[in-house]
Amino acid sequence: MTAARGSGDLRQQRPGKAAPPTAPPPKKLLVYKQGRLIFLRSNPPAPMHFNYLALALPLFLSFILIEYRYSIRKKKGYFRFAETVANLNVGMAERLTDLLTAGSFYFLYRYLFDHFRLATIPAHWASWVLLFFATDFIWYWYHRLAHEVNLFWAAHIVHHQSEDFNYSTSTRITVFQAGIRGSFWAILPVTGFPPEMITTFLLVHGAYPFFTHTQTIGKLGILEHFLVTPSHHRVHHASNEAYLDKNYGDILIIWDRIFGSFAREQEPPVFGIVKPLRSYNFLWQHFHQFLELAVAVRREAGLTAKIRLLAGRPSEIDPRIRPFLERKLLRRQPAPLPAGLKRYVFFQTAATVLLLFALLLLEHYLTRTQLLLASLFLLVSIINSGALLEQQRRIFYLELLRVLVLLLLLNNYYVNLYFAWACLSAYLLLLAFHRPLRNRYFALLFHPG
Repeated sequence: MTAARGSGDLRQQRPGKAAPPTAPPPKKLLVYKQGRLIFLRSNPPAPMHFNYLALALPLFLSFILIEYRYSIRKKKGYFRFAETVANLNVGMAERLTDLLTAGSFYFLYRYLFDHFRLATIPAHWASWVLLFFATDFIWYWYHRLAHEVNLFWAAHIVHHQSEDFNYSTSTRITVFQAGIRGSFWAILPVTGFPPEMITTFLLVHGAYPFFTHTQTIGKLGILEHFLVTPSHHRVHHASNEAYLDKNYGDILIIWDRIFGSFAREQEPPVFGIVKPLRSYNFLWQHFHQFLELAVAVRREAGLTAKIRLLAGRPSEIDPRIRPFLERKLLRRQPAPLPAGLKRYVFFQTAATVLLLFALLLLEHYLTRTQLLLASLFLLVSIINSGALLEQQRRIFYLELLRVLVLLLLLNNYYVNLYFAWACLSAYLLLLAFHRPLRNRYFALLFHPG
């Protein structure tokens, strides 16, 4: 059978002349063959090319559930519903931003290593030991400065806002905090440590602290002398006067002992920040300290005084600024949740966790646009969850935004003119009847039964 004209078959070339080299055509991954279909993406990855680091999410959630069941069985009261949801919301948002910026610090470390390293340190066992101590030492000073410098504290305070202390508290990491921490480690490739070694320890430092955020484990005997244990970290998260600015270490407690910031757990810790936030508003949790700092800096006279305050201690900020901003920007304090609203928040949080897991696991199968739209959908869901906990009236409009982003995502995944018109028509109907739908929505959520 003769090959089709233009197929590139060598049998169509003239004798004695070699075929010009041509790049293979990009492969198309079809979504669904119906109507006028357009491919999902070009050059899809090999089958089963999952991101197996996503499996850490269900693993950590399993520990949270085990701790929760223990707390219920022993009647300890370590978990409160709204606090736990707020903790998970912060953690999920950080995972989303990490998904979109994955590998950025590796490339930064690679660039610094290739162009600015002072030496080349081989991957010898002694180098691994040295790097372990180096990363933990840098963590100590990053963490200490994150508590003692206003600009860094504004990025780190979110981690300390929870008044509960359990495994879910460990998820309260923000993209600002992760960025500052990663920048501190940038000295390591300059000294000669390969990026592959550094990123390995980044994973270790990301996993170990999870297990120190618990009240279920008491003191651990001889380990208390050189490791950061749950007891040591309970002190760090406490707002007791005797415990403030103590126990900054991540894995090793020796740095606190050397530099005078160590404290033993003696009196019962009171968790949270000195001035409790009293808000589950996702955006307020992330930006209130930046706003307080901005107001305080604006009130300072002269550039030198402004810079001094940015680098100063959190105690130097006027404590009257927070109440002023709360009166201006926050509408209400959290109130007890009606049963219907509590159920809705629970199922929405569970669905958001499942969608995040799927997104992390399947990220290599999605285009950049699909990743952005899916991340935006999850981010709006997270913001909406905080608004639900505070029973704000804007939650219905956040729901409308969620529906819009979801329809855009579906249209990007399944490109079909008829489907697009159906989605547009459905959304216009939703907008046209939004008032009765909003009333019904509020009636269901705020019903006391």
